[in-house]
Amino acid sequence: MKYENVKDDLKQQINNGSIKPGGKLPSIRELSIQWGCSRNTVIRAIDELEKEHLIYSVPKSGHYVIVRSSKSEDRPEGQINFAVAAPDPGMIPYEEIQHGLNRAVQLYGDRLFTYGDPLGFPSLREAISRHLAASQVFAGPERICVVSGAQQALHLLASMPFPNGKSAILVEQPCYAGMLKLLSLLGATAIGIARSESGLDLDELERHFRNNSIKFFYTVPRYHNPLGTSLSRQEKEAIASMAEKYDVYIVEDDYLADLETDSKSDPICSYDDSGRVVYIRSFSKIMLPGLRLGAAVLPAAFITLFRMYKSSSDLCTSALSQAALEIHLGSGLFQRHAAMTRERYGIRMKALQEACSRDLNEGFRLSKSAGGIFAQLELPNHLAAEELAAALHQKNVYVFPTMNCYLPSVESANSLRLSIIRTNEKEIEDGIRIIRQTADELMNQRSANQFNRSAVTWI
Repeated sequence: MKYENVKDDLKQQINNGSIKPGGKLPSIRELSIQWGCSRNTVIRAIDELEKEHLIYSVPKSGHYVIVRSSKSEDRPEGQINFAVAAPDPGMIPYEEIQHGLNRAVQLYGDRLFTYGDPLGFPSLREAISRHLAASQVFAGPERICVVSGAQQALHLLASMPFPNGKSAILVEQPCYAGMLKLLSLLGATAIGIARSESGLDLDELERHFRNNSIKFFYTVPRYHNPLGTSLSRQEKEAIASMAEKYDVYIVEDDYLADLETDSKSDPICSYDDSGRVVYIRSFSKIMLPGLRLGAAVLPAAFITLFRMYKSSSDLCTSALSQAALEIHLGSGLFQRHAAMTRERYGIRMKALQEACSRDLNEGFRLSKSAGGIFAQLELPNHLAAEELAAALHQKNVYVFPTMNCYLPSVESANSLRLSIIRTNEKEIEDGIRIIRQTADELMNQRSANQFNRSAVTWI
Protein backbone atom coordinates (compact mmCIF):
# COMPACT_ATOMS: atom_id res chain seq x y z
CA MET A 1 0.00 0.00 0.00
CA LYS A 2 1.14 3.57 -0.68
CA TYR A 3 1.27 4.66 2.97
CA GLU A 4 3.56 1.72 3.76
CA ASN A 5 6.01 2.90 1.10
CA VAL A 6 6.07 6.38 2.65
CA LYS A 7 6.46 4.91 6.13
CA ASP A 8 9.27 2.53 5.08
CA ASP A 9 11.17 5.32 3.33
CA LEU A 10 10.97 7.62 6.35
CA LYS A 11 11.96 4.79 8.68
CA GLN A 12 15.00 4.02 6.53
CA GLN A 13 16.05 7.68 6.61
CA ILE A 14 15.73 7.66 10.41
CA ASN A 15 17.66 4.41 10.80
CA ASN A 16 20.54 5.42 8.54
CA GLY A 17 20.79 8.92 10.00
CA SER A 18 19.62 10.86 6.92
CA ILE A 19 17.08 12.46 9.24
CA LYS A 20 19.12 13.28 12.32
CA PRO A 21 18.05 12.56 15.93
CA GLY A 22 15.83 15.42 17.02
CA GLY A 23 15.57 16.44 13.38
CA LYS A 24 12.33 17.59 11.84
CA LEU A 25 10.51 15.57 9.22
CA PRO A 26 9.42 17.27 5.99
CA SER A 27 5.94 18.72 6.26
CA ILE A 28 2.90 16.67 5.32
CA ARG A 29 2.46 18.86 2.25
CA GLU A 30 6.09 18.36 1.17
CA LEU A 31 5.85 14.60 1.63
CA SER A 32 2.59 14.36 -0.30
CA ILE A 33 4.22 16.25 -3.22
CA GLN A 34 7.37 14.15 -3.02
CA TRP A 35 5.44 10.89 -3.11
CA GLY A 36 2.62 12.06 -5.38
CA CYS A 37 0.00 10.93 -2.89
CA SER A 38 -2.76 12.42 -0.79
CA ARG A 39 -2.23 14.14 2.55
CA ASN A 40 -4.27 11.37 4.21
CA THR A 41 -1.77 8.77 2.96
CA VAL A 42 1.12 10.72 4.49
CA ILE A 43 -0.80 11.28 7.73
CA ARG A 44 -1.42 7.54 8.05
CA ALA A 45 2.28 6.78 7.49
CA ILE A 46 3.26 9.32 10.15
CA ASP A 47 0.68 7.91 12.57
CA GLU A 48 2.27 4.46 12.14
CA LEU A 49 5.73 5.87 12.88
CA GLU A 50 4.37 7.53 16.02
CA LYS A 51 2.91 4.20 17.14
CA GLU A 52 6.33 2.61 16.68
CA HIS A 53 7.77 5.37 18.84
CA LEU A 54 10.18 6.64 16.18
CA ILE A 55 8.81 10.17 15.97
CA TYR A 56 6.73 12.55 18.07
CA SER A 57 4.51 15.50 17.29
CA VAL A 58 5.00 19.10 18.42
CA PRO A 59 1.76 21.10 18.01
CA LYS A 60 1.98 23.88 15.39
CA SER A 61 5.56 22.86 14.62
CA GLY A 62 5.75 19.40 13.06
CA HIS A 63 7.10 15.93 13.67
CA TYR A 64 10.55 15.13 15.07
CA VAL A 65 12.72 12.04 15.42
CA ILE A 66 12.71 10.62 18.96
CA VAL A 67 15.50 8.04 18.90
CA ARG A 68 19.07 9.27 19.04
CA SER A 69 21.52 7.96 16.48
CA SER A 70 23.29 4.71 17.26
CA LYS A 71 26.54 6.63 17.60
CA SER A 72 27.02 7.38 21.26
CA GLU A 73 28.35 10.84 21.99
CA ASP A 74 31.08 9.43 24.24
CA ARG A 75 32.28 6.80 21.79
CA PRO A 76 35.74 7.54 20.39
CA GLU A 77 35.70 8.34 16.69
CA GLY A 78 36.48 5.32 14.54
CA GLN A 79 35.89 2.70 17.25
CA ILE A 80 33.98 -0.44 16.28
CA ASN A 81 32.82 -2.39 19.33
CA PHE A 82 31.70 -5.99 18.88
CA ALA A 83 32.53 -6.80 22.52
CA VAL A 84 30.01 -4.98 24.72
CA ALA A 85 26.63 -6.37 25.71
CA ALA A 86 25.14 -3.22 27.24
CA PRO A 87 22.34 -1.51 25.27
CA ASP A 88 23.26 1.17 22.77
CA PRO A 89 22.79 4.61 24.40
CA GLY A 90 21.67 5.86 21.02
CA MET A 91 18.59 3.63 21.09
CA ILE A 92 17.32 4.64 24.52
CA PRO A 93 14.39 7.10 24.42
CA TYR A 94 15.73 9.45 27.07
CA GLU A 95 12.93 12.00 26.77
CA GLU A 96 10.29 9.35 27.33
CA ILE A 97 12.16 7.80 30.24
CA GLN A 98 12.51 11.22 31.83
CA HIS A 99 8.79 11.75 31.41
CA GLY A 100 8.14 8.36 33.00
CA LEU A 101 10.37 9.16 35.96
CA ASN A 102 8.66 12.51 36.48
CA ARG A 103 5.29 10.81 36.28
CA ALA A 104 6.47 8.18 38.76
CA VAL A 105 7.31 10.87 41.30
CA GLN A 106 3.84 12.38 40.84
CA LEU A 107 1.96 9.10 41.18
CA TYR A 108 4.07 7.24 43.72
CA GLY A 109 5.64 10.02 45.74
CA ASP A 110 4.50 8.62 49.07
CA ARG A 111 5.98 5.19 48.26
CA LEU A 112 9.32 6.21 46.77
CA PHE A 113 11.09 7.13 49.96
CA THR A 114 10.19 4.25 52.24
CA TYR A 115 11.18 0.59 52.32
CA GLY A 116 8.80 -1.55 50.31
CA ASP A 117 8.01 -5.22 49.88
CA PRO A 118 11.22 -7.18 49.07
CA LEU A 119 9.28 -8.92 46.31
CA GLY A 120 8.38 -5.59 44.66
CA PHE A 121 5.39 -3.29 44.20
CA PRO A 122 2.22 -5.41 44.05
CA SER A 123 0.93 -3.25 41.20
CA LEU A 124 4.16 -3.70 39.21
CA ARG A 125 4.10 -7.45 39.77
CA GLU A 126 0.59 -7.48 38.34
CA ALA A 127 1.80 -5.51 35.30
CA ILE A 128 4.73 -7.90 34.85
CA SER A 129 2.37 -10.87 35.15
CA ARG A 130 0.32 -9.50 32.25
CA HIS A 131 3.46 -8.76 30.23
CA LEU A 132 4.89 -12.25 30.72
CA ALA A 133 1.63 -13.87 29.62
CA ALA A 134 2.38 -12.67 26.08
CA SER A 135 5.45 -14.96 26.20
CA GLN A 136 3.44 -17.95 27.47
CA VAL A 137 4.65 -17.48 31.04
CA PHE A 138 1.52 -17.65 33.16
CA ALA A 139 2.19 -16.74 36.78
CA GLY A 140 0.20 -14.71 39.25
CA PRO A 141 1.84 -11.68 40.91
CA GLU A 142 2.31 -13.67 44.13
CA ARG A 143 4.96 -15.80 42.33
CA ILE A 144 6.84 -12.84 40.84
CA CYS A 145 9.74 -11.08 42.50
CA VAL A 146 11.15 -7.83 41.14
CA VAL A 147 14.95 -7.95 41.30
CA SER A 148 17.73 -5.43 40.82
CA GLY A 149 18.66 -6.84 37.45
CA ALA A 150 18.71 -10.49 36.38
CA GLN A 151 22.23 -10.76 37.81
CA GLN A 152 20.88 -10.32 41.34
CA ALA A 153 18.43 -13.16 40.81
CA LEU A 154 21.25 -15.45 39.66
CA HIS A 155 23.35 -14.51 42.70
CA LEU A 156 20.51 -15.20 45.13
CA LEU A 157 19.62 -18.53 43.51
CA ALA A 158 23.23 -19.72 43.47
CA SER A 159 23.57 -18.77 47.16
CA MET A 160 20.39 -20.22 48.64
CA PRO A 161 19.60 -23.88 49.37
CA PHE A 162 17.06 -25.60 47.13
CA PRO A 163 14.22 -27.91 48.19
CA ASN A 164 15.92 -30.91 46.55
CA GLY A 165 18.84 -30.64 48.99
CA LYS A 166 21.43 -30.95 46.20
CA SER A 167 24.49 -28.78 45.72
CA ALA A 168 26.13 -28.90 42.26
CA ILE A 169 25.19 -26.46 39.52
CA LEU A 170 25.15 -27.65 35.92
CA VAL A 171 26.03 -25.01 33.32
CA GLU A 172 26.21 -25.03 29.54
CA GLN A 173 29.63 -24.83 27.91
CA PRO A 174 30.07 -22.20 26.69
CA CYS A 175 28.09 -20.14 29.18
CA TYR A 176 27.34 -16.54 30.11
CA ALA A 177 30.67 -15.34 31.53
CA GLY A 178 29.01 -13.39 34.35
CA MET A 179 27.43 -16.58 35.68
CA LEU A 180 30.78 -18.40 35.71
CA LYS A 181 32.43 -15.53 37.56
CA LEU A 182 29.59 -15.56 40.09
CA LEU A 183 29.91 -19.30 40.73
CA SER A 184 33.67 -18.95 41.15
CA LEU A 185 33.31 -16.17 43.71
CA LEU A 186 30.76 -18.22 45.68
CA GLY A 187 32.94 -21.33 45.59
CA ALA A 188 30.05 -23.30 44.12
CA THR A 189 30.59 -26.72 42.53
CA ALA A 190 30.01 -26.20 38.80
CA ILE A 191 29.75 -28.97 36.22
CA GLY A 192 29.75 -28.33 32.47
CA ILE A 193 27.69 -29.82 29.66
CA ALA A 194 28.57 -29.06 26.05
CA ARG A 195 26.22 -26.91 24.03
CA SER A 196 26.80 -26.29 20.35
CA GLU A 197 24.98 -24.47 17.61
CA SER A 198 22.88 -27.62 17.14
CA GLY A 199 21.87 -27.61 20.81
CA LEU A 200 22.33 -30.02 23.73
CA ASP A 201 22.99 -33.75 23.86
CA LEU A 202 19.84 -34.79 25.73
CA ASP A 203 21.27 -38.21 26.60
CA GLU A 204 24.27 -36.57 28.26
CA LEU A 205 21.97 -34.13 30.05
CA GLU A 206 19.94 -37.03 31.44
CA ARG A 207 23.10 -38.75 32.66
CA HIS A 208 24.04 -35.62 34.57
CA PHE A 209 20.56 -35.34 36.07
CA ARG A 210 20.55 -39.01 37.04
CA ASN A 211 24.11 -39.47 38.31
CA ASN A 212 25.14 -36.11 39.79
CA SER A 213 23.73 -34.16 42.71
CA ILE A 214 22.43 -31.31 40.54
CA LYS A 215 20.85 -28.45 42.47
CA PHE A 216 19.86 -26.66 39.28
CA PHE A 217 20.67 -26.55 35.59
CA TYR A 218 21.40 -23.00 34.38
CA THR A 219 20.42 -22.50 30.75
CA VAL A 220 19.88 -19.66 28.29
CA PRO A 221 17.53 -21.36 25.84
CA ARG A 222 16.80 -18.25 23.77
CA TYR A 223 19.54 -16.30 21.93
CA HIS A 224 22.32 -17.95 23.90
CA ASN A 225 25.29 -15.96 25.16
CA PRO A 226 27.76 -16.39 23.40
CA LEU A 227 26.42 -18.74 20.68
CA GLY A 228 23.44 -16.60 19.73
CA THR A 229 21.33 -19.67 18.94
CA SER A 230 18.15 -21.06 20.56
CA LEU A 231 17.03 -24.48 21.75
CA SER A 232 14.30 -26.33 19.89
CA ARG A 233 10.86 -27.01 21.29
CA GLN A 234 11.76 -30.70 21.60
CA GLU A 235 14.78 -29.84 23.75
CA LYS A 236 12.77 -27.50 25.99
CA GLU A 237 10.05 -30.08 26.54
CA ALA A 238 12.66 -32.76 27.30
CA ILE A 239 14.42 -30.52 29.83
CA ALA A 240 11.16 -29.82 31.66
CA SER A 241 10.28 -33.53 31.71
CA MET A 242 13.71 -34.62 32.99
CA ALA A 243 13.63 -31.96 35.69
CA GLU A 244 10.52 -33.53 37.15
CA LYS A 245 11.80 -37.09 36.73
CA TYR A 246 15.13 -36.51 38.52
CA ASP A 247 14.12 -33.71 40.93
CA VAL A 248 16.43 -31.15 39.34
CA TYR A 249 15.51 -27.48 39.13
CA ILE A 250 15.96 -25.38 36.00
CA VAL A 251 17.05 -21.75 36.15
CA GLU A 252 15.91 -20.37 32.81
CA ASP A 253 17.64 -17.09 31.92
CA ASP A 254 15.32 -15.61 29.29
CA TYR A 255 17.07 -12.25 29.18
CA LEU A 256 16.18 -11.46 25.55
CA ALA A 257 12.62 -12.74 25.40
CA ASP A 258 11.35 -9.31 24.30
CA LEU A 259 13.50 -9.58 21.15
CA GLU A 260 11.94 -12.88 20.01
CA THR A 261 10.93 -12.89 16.34
CA ASP A 262 9.22 -16.31 16.35
CA SER A 263 5.78 -16.12 17.94
CA LYS A 264 5.76 -19.91 18.35
CA SER A 265 8.96 -20.00 20.43
CA ASP A 266 7.93 -20.66 24.02
CA PRO A 267 10.18 -20.83 27.10
CA ILE A 268 10.91 -24.00 29.08
CA CYS A 269 8.72 -22.49 31.79
CA SER A 270 5.65 -22.97 29.58
CA TYR A 271 6.22 -26.77 29.62
CA ASP A 272 6.79 -26.98 33.38
CA ASP A 273 4.03 -28.95 35.11
CA SER A 274 5.96 -29.80 38.28
CA GLY A 275 7.07 -26.41 39.59
CA ARG A 276 10.77 -26.96 38.90
CA VAL A 277 11.54 -24.03 36.63
CA VAL A 278 12.70 -20.67 37.97
CA TYR A 279 12.15 -18.20 35.16
CA ILE A 280 14.23 -15.01 34.95
CA ARG A 281 13.42 -12.04 32.74
CA SER A 282 15.50 -8.90 32.23
CA PHE A 283 14.18 -5.44 31.36
CA SER A 284 17.67 -3.96 31.20
CA LYS A 285 18.63 -5.10 27.70
CA ILE A 286 15.70 -3.37 26.05
CA MET A 287 15.18 0.02 27.58
CA LEU A 288 16.21 0.56 31.19
CA PRO A 289 19.83 -0.61 31.67
CA GLY A 290 20.76 1.93 34.34
CA LEU A 291 17.60 1.34 36.37
CA ARG A 292 18.65 -2.32 36.91
CA LEU A 293 15.38 -4.20 36.74
CA GLY A 294 14.45 -7.81 36.23
CA ALA A 295 11.88 -10.32 37.40
CA ALA A 296 12.06 -13.85 38.75
CA VAL A 297 9.07 -16.18 38.49
CA LEU A 298 9.36 -18.57 41.43
CA PRO A 299 7.86 -21.99 42.16
CA ALA A 300 5.60 -21.77 45.20
CA ALA A 301 8.11 -23.69 47.33
CA PHE A 302 10.74 -20.96 46.79
CA ILE A 303 8.84 -17.82 47.64
CA THR A 304 9.43 -17.57 51.41
CA LEU A 305 13.13 -18.43 51.25
CA PHE A 306 13.81 -16.25 48.21
CA ARG A 307 12.08 -13.33 49.92
CA MET A 308 14.36 -13.75 52.94
CA TYR A 309 17.51 -13.83 50.79
CA LYS A 310 16.29 -10.89 48.72
CA SER A 311 15.60 -8.71 51.76
CA SER A 312 19.02 -9.53 53.19
CA SER A 313 20.60 -8.41 49.91
CA ASP A 314 19.03 -4.97 49.38
CA LEU A 315 15.83 -4.79 51.48
CA CYS A 316 13.93 -3.86 48.32
CA THR A 317 14.57 -2.93 44.70
CA SER A 318 14.69 0.80 43.95
CA ALA A 319 11.16 2.16 44.28
CA LEU A 320 11.73 4.84 41.62
CA SER A 321 12.92 2.24 39.12
CA GLN A 322 9.91 0.06 39.86
CA ALA A 323 7.51 2.94 39.43
CA ALA A 324 9.11 3.95 36.13
CA LEU A 325 8.85 0.39 34.77
CA GLU A 326 5.22 0.14 35.80
CA ILE A 327 4.43 3.34 33.90
CA HIS A 328 6.35 2.18 30.82
CA LEU A 329 4.57 -1.19 30.80
CA GLY A 330 1.16 0.33 31.48
CA SER A 331 1.47 2.99 28.78
CA GLY A 332 2.74 0.57 26.15
CA LEU A 333 6.00 2.51 25.82
CA PHE A 334 8.13 -0.50 26.77
CA GLN A 335 6.36 -2.72 24.25
CA ARG A 336 6.67 -0.16 21.46
CA HIS A 337 10.34 0.39 22.18
CA ALA A 338 10.92 -3.38 22.30
CA ALA A 339 9.35 -3.71 18.85
CA MET A 340 11.58 -0.97 17.48
CA THR A 341 14.66 -2.49 19.13
CA ARG A 342 13.77 -5.94 17.78
CA GLU A 343 13.53 -4.56 14.26
CA ARG A 344 16.72 -2.49 14.50
CA TYR A 345 18.79 -5.33 15.97
CA GLY A 346 17.35 -7.69 13.37
CA ILE A 347 18.71 -5.44 10.62
CA ARG A 348 22.12 -5.41 12.27
CA MET A 349 22.21 -9.19 12.73
CA LYS A 350 21.32 -9.69 9.09
CA ALA A 351 24.12 -7.29 8.14
CA LEU A 352 26.56 -9.30 10.28
CA GLN A 353 25.55 -12.59 8.69
CA GLU A 354 25.86 -11.14 5.19
CA ALA A 355 29.23 -9.47 5.88
CA CYS A 356 30.74 -12.66 7.32
CA SER A 357 29.39 -14.74 4.46
CA ARG A 358 30.92 -12.33 1.96
CA ASP A 359 34.28 -11.52 3.58
CA LEU A 360 35.15 -14.51 5.80
CA ASN A 361 35.83 -18.04 4.61
CA GLU A 362 38.68 -20.57 4.76
CA GLY A 363 38.11 -21.78 8.31
CA PHE A 364 35.91 -18.97 9.63
CA ARG A 365 32.34 -19.81 10.55
CA LEU A 366 29.62 -17.62 12.08
CA SER A 367 26.79 -19.24 14.04
CA LYS A 368 23.39 -18.89 12.41
CA SER A 369 21.72 -16.53 14.86
CA ALA A 370 18.14 -15.80 13.88
CA GLY A 371 17.91 -12.77 16.16
CA GLY A 372 19.10 -11.44 19.49
CA ILE A 373 22.39 -9.60 19.85
CA PHE A 374 25.16 -12.25 19.73
CA ALA A 375 26.78 -14.58 17.23
CA GLN A 376 29.86 -16.76 17.66
CA LEU A 377 32.63 -16.57 15.10
CA GLU A 378 34.74 -19.74 14.95
CA LEU A 379 38.30 -19.12 13.79
CA PRO A 380 40.75 -21.26 11.82
CA ASN A 381 42.75 -23.54 14.10
CA HIS A 382 46.02 -21.79 13.25
CA LEU A 383 44.68 -18.37 14.28
CA ALA A 384 44.36 -17.97 18.07
CA ALA A 385 41.35 -15.96 19.25
CA GLU A 386 43.35 -14.05 21.90
CA GLU A 387 46.06 -13.13 19.39
CA LEU A 388 43.53 -11.87 16.86
CA ALA A 389 41.64 -9.93 19.54
CA ALA A 390 44.84 -8.18 20.65
CA ALA A 391 45.73 -7.23 17.07
CA LEU A 392 42.22 -5.92 16.43
CA HIS A 393 42.39 -3.85 19.60
CA GLN A 394 45.31 -1.95 18.07
CA LYS A 395 42.99 -1.02 15.21
CA ASN A 396 40.14 0.14 17.46
CA VAL A 397 38.05 -2.96 16.77
CA TYR A 398 36.94 -4.73 19.94
CA VAL A 399 35.87 -8.37 20.13
CA PHE A 400 35.25 -10.84 22.98
CA PRO A 401 37.23 -14.13 23.01
CA THR A 402 34.96 -16.91 24.24
CA MET A 403 37.61 -18.46 26.50
CA ASN A 404 35.92 -16.43 29.28
CA CYS A 405 32.74 -18.44 28.73
CA TYR A 406 34.21 -21.81 29.77
CA LEU A 407 34.95 -23.45 33.09
CA PRO A 408 38.70 -23.77 33.84
CA SER A 409 38.44 -27.55 33.49
CA VAL A 410 36.89 -27.38 30.02
CA GLU A 411 38.80 -26.77 26.81
CA SER A 412 37.50 -23.58 25.24
CA ALA A 413 36.59 -23.12 21.61
CA ASN A 414 38.83 -21.00 19.41
CA SER A 415 36.20 -18.36 18.75
CA LEU A 416 35.01 -14.80 19.26
CA ARG A 417 31.64 -13.56 20.44
CA LEU A 418 30.41 -10.74 18.22
CA SER A 419 27.77 -8.37 19.56
CA ILE A 420 25.74 -6.12 17.26
CA ILE A 421 24.22 -4.09 20.09
CA ARG A 422 26.60 -1.08 19.80
CA THR A 423 27.14 -1.10 16.04
CA ASN A 424 25.38 -0.01 12.87
CA GLU A 425 25.36 -1.60 9.44
CA LYS A 426 28.35 0.34 8.11
CA GLU A 427 30.44 -0.37 11.21
CA ILE A 428 29.57 -4.05 10.91
CA GLU A 429 30.75 -4.18 7.30
CA ASP A 430 33.92 -2.23 8.09
CA GLY A 431 34.60 -4.30 11.21
CA ILE A 432 34.30 -7.67 9.46
CA ARG A 433 36.54 -6.43 6.67
CA ILE A 434 39.15 -5.36 9.25
CA ILE A 435 38.91 -8.77 10.93
CA ARG A 436 39.63 -10.40 7.57
CA GLN A 437 42.57 -8.08 6.84
CA THR A 438 44.04 -8.49 10.32
CA ALA A 439 43.77 -12.28 10.15
CA ASP A 440 45.60 -12.23 6.81
CA GLU A 441 48.32 -9.97 8.24
CA LEU A 442 48.90 -12.29 11.19
CA MET A 443 49.15 -15.30 8.92
CA ASN A 444 51.55 -13.53 6.56
CA GLN A 445 53.74 -12.52 9.51
CA ARG A 446 53.78 -16.09 10.74
CA SER A 447 54.72 -17.42 7.31
CA ALA A 448 57.52 -14.85 7.00
CA ASN A 449 58.89 -15.76 10.45
CA GLN A 450 58.86 -19.44 9.63
CA PHE A 451 60.71 -18.77 6.38
CA ASN A 452 63.36 -16.70 8.16
CA ARG A 453 63.90 -19.36 10.81
CA SER A 454 64.24 -22.00 8.11
CA ALA A 455 66.77 -19.87 6.23
CA VAL A 456 68.91 -19.34 9.33
CA THR A 457 68.87 -23.03 10.13
CA TRP A 458 69.93 -23.96 6.62
CA ILE A 459 72.85 -21.52 6.60
